[in-house]
Amino acid sequence: MVETRSRNGWVIWLSLVLALLLSVAPMPAFLESGRPLWLALFLTYWVLALPHRVGMVAAWLFGLFADVLYGSLLGQNALVLMLTTFFVLTLHQRLRLFPLWQQSLVLLVLFGIPQLVQLWLFALAGNRPPEALQFLYPVLISALLWPWVHTLLRGLRVRLQVN
Repeated sequence: MVETRSRNGWVIWLSLVLALLLSVAPMPAFLESGRPLWLALFLTYWVLALPHRVGMVAAWLFGLFADVLYGSLLGQNALVLMLTTFFVLTLHQRLRLFPLWQQSLVLLVLFGIPQLVQLWLFALAGNRPPEALQFLYPVLISALLWPWVHTLLRGLRVRLQVN
């Protein structure tokens, strides 16, 4: 068996840091409620593409970074990202076979469940819950953005030969 050495792992971590920055980048007030789940999107791509390199530890670590960055309850985003990563890791063999539009539909559900858990944690912390179904807008926007994020990151992975 030929052993291959990991190459260009910095691309993975740099893209996840970029996702963190995108998640706090300023947006107009009317678009704020539909802010995509950038970190979940990028983590999902890397877990699907390289499950042996990116997994639960990366999700937990970047979830803690997100908690510190957002000023939220420590561990809240870590739990939500680990739950998302767990779902993706569980289904990654099947999910990789689906075309992008079907992956988007599956990710709509896979991002929706942790978003509901986050809403529950938000309420437990004593914060006022968002109006109506406003907490599901990011899930819908993220599912719609998945084909573009997948295409962009796949092109980057192939071009820089990340393995």
